Amino acid sequence: MASHDILHQTSCVYTSQQNGVVEHKNRHLIETTRTLLIHGLVPQSFWGDVVLTTCYLINRMSSSVLDNKIPHSILFPHELLHPLPLKVFGSTCFVHNFSLGLD
Repeated sequence: MASHDILHQTSCVYTSQQNGVVEHKNRHLIETTRTLLIHGLVPQSFWGDVVLTTCYLINRMSSSVLDNKIPHSILFPHELLHPLPLKVFGSTCFVHNFSLGLD
């Protein structure tokens, strides 16, 4: 992590004073997930998939904590940010080509 300028911090379990950052990040993840579910008119049964999508999107947005850099680009500087084009969340999609197309 040090080679990527990532500061590894730990905190004591069950001490809310030290878990503020984790609680804030979790709240951000859950609130964004709820927003996607509601505005995308997606059934609650897709909650887990929406959480994964939310995490994917958050890791590809600039962060003020990282001087407006993108977390994914910092960790994986030689990878594409979006290997597949993004679509409007909640829209109907059909798969026509089952290959990844990353050749």
